[in-house]
Amino acid sequence: MRILVLATAVFATAAAAQVPGLGKRTAPPEQSMAGIGGGSSDAEIARIEAAAAAAPLGSLQNPVRVGGPEGERAYVARLRCADGKPPRAGIGRPGATDAFGSVAEMVTLDCGAAEPGRTEIAFDLYFEEHREDRAPAGFAIVPR
Repeated sequence: MRILVLATAVFATAAAAQVPGLGKRTAPPEQSMAGIGGGSSDAEIARIEAAAAAAPLGSLQNPVRVGGPEGERAYVARLRCADGKPPRAGIGRPGATDAFGSVAEMVTLDCGAAEPGRTEIAFDLYFEEHREDRAPAGFAIVPR
């Protein structure tokens, strides 16, 4: 019985030596996972936010930041055209990558004959904690 166990161990060791990568030690999990999901530093986030603030609200360079589709609907419901009426909102469609690295949702807002007329607004749906209280150019916003 001992001979069989010893022969099996020797054979397994020899087989492992013939298979590339088998039997070699890999990096510890901490090292392998380093850099995954690290996110941006506070300084990098501040730089991106400052650059976004320089662009018009609702553009790809400064999308309206909301928390998901519900946040988008709530924000649009608070917007008012120059005549005081809410704009008609079209169905959102995926847009290009915005300043925050997300794929913005582009929503057409239509005020009809009132200013600002028909315009497209970029929304970033990945900001659960952010509450936007400003309105894009040409719109007013109802306070919460």
